[in-house]
Amino acid sequence: MVDYPSRNAVAFATLAGMTGVAGSYMAAGYTRGFLVAPIDDLVVRATPGLIVAWMIENVGEQGHLLHIALSFGIATGLLAGTAIVGLHIARRFERPVIGGGLSGVLAWSLTASITAEPLLAVGAAGPVTVLTAVGATPLAAPEHDPSRRRALISSVSALAFVGTAIGFRRLTADDDTAGGEPLDNTTAGGSETVADEVATLMQEAKAKSLDIRGDVPGLVSTFEEFYNVDIAEFDPNLSPDDWSLTITGEVGDDVTVTFDELTDMPTEHRFVTLRCVGEGLNGKKLDNAIWTGTPIEPLLEVADPEGECGCAMLRAEDGYFVQFPIEALEDGFLAWGMNGRSLPKSHGHPVRVLIPGHWGETNVKWLTEIELLDEEMDGYWEQRGWHGTGPVNTVAKLWSDTVRDSGTVEVAGHAYAGTRGIERVEVSTDGASTWQDAELSEPLPGIDVWRQWRYEFEPDGSHEVVVRAIDGEGNLQPEERSDAFPSGATGWVTKTVNG
Repeated sequence: MVDYPSRNAVAFATLAGMTGVAGSYMAAGYTRGFLVAPIDDLVVRATPGLIVAWMIENVGEQGHLLHIALSFGIATGLLAGTAIVGLHIARRFERPVIGGGLSGVLAWSLTASITAEPLLAVGAAGPVTVLTAVGATPLAAPEHDPSRRRALISSVSALAFVGTAIGFRRLTADDDTAGGEPLDNTTAGGSETVADEVATLMQEAKAKSLDIRGDVPGLVSTFEEFYNVDIAEFDPNLSPDDWSLTITGEVGDDVTVTFDELTDMPTEHRFVTLRCVGEGLNGKKLDNAIWTGTPIEPLLEVADPEGECGCAMLRAEDGYFVQFPIEALEDGFLAWGMNGRSLPKSHGHPVRVLIPGHWGETNVKWLTEIELLDEEMDGYWEQRGWHGTGPVNTVAKLWSDTVRDSGTVEVAGHAYAGTRGIERVEVSTDGASTWQDAELSEPLPGIDVWRQWRYEFEPDGSHEVVVRAIDGEGNLQPEERSDAFPSGATGWVTKTVNG
């Protein structure tokens, strides 16, 4: 007959699993040394492409919460399993210390094998050991049920430990949400600093921004505004001292460059806009920044690509990978700065790549390797059913409709067409029967930059406002709507505006 664990044992094991996860968090923080992180990576990679696509389109950013919750549950369950074994041994031999010790060893071994961080794994093993031993120890209480009293005390203790772990990490964690350190090194000419040059570009962008009353971002997005999408919840921890980029594969010579060597190369500042392939047609995963870095082409010339397919696979520290034609890669940019500061962790610190005119998800963060290929291979998202690297679709966003002091209605937003640029934005207030040109912001320097647009009209009831863009090659934004999967959302944006 199978000896199933009692409800009491399962309850104590669950508490042990919870405190073990909290202990791992206390030891490692929200990093890849945290037990949940590698489990989350596995969950993300094991999820079928159709489910990923459905989640991106229908759930959006909240999808991260679902897979991270599942990962927390798996981690808790694994550590609870080690506690069940310890409780079983303690009951059989009537030795709580032995049972607790065994569960601790198992919890440490499991955590260390998953995270590859044996020292940090002690953070998970300690609480599991203690809770298992407590769960296996009789508690004298003649007037009450001993098991219930022990469970109550253990529950309170476990919750107190979880709260303490969270509070401890918040007090001790480094806060990099505001971005990195200011880029203040002197330029090659010696007369200005990087900060001075970026400040000049910021002023130019401000001067070219339109006077829009509604909730429309300026021409440069702040760190807080700039959208962020990753394949997993936990970002890599890479310091400039530990980072290097290797160009390998079908090359004449392998090339490896360190961060110091990269930043000693000729430095440029570029306005570059990124748009997420998974966003809705009128979504807000479209932003622009001033990026500081160096062109990638000189490094490719040193490597001397030899592959027959003329393509390369870009690989990141977090396991992400994207294939590009070398021709597109030659126009790319290795960025280590954003809006005058070093890259924030969430945007690829210390170095990411920017490829003009391609969807944001292909601009690899935490870049560590460029492998020149002999034949084409599918990238991360292509393996999940998406259609490759780009180019981006033309779009005019309708993000705001407000009544101005004059009584007119102002509609406004941004328009973007990658390297094709934006020539015009047209607005209809009668459901696409007639069209008028919108006012456009002056173009910013660069080949891959958005523009603001605005249009005012006299209201006389309800209006079906439609907006469309014409790119720099004279092509009209397609009218027919399509979902984001598999090639990015298309269509004219329509909104009912009441005057």
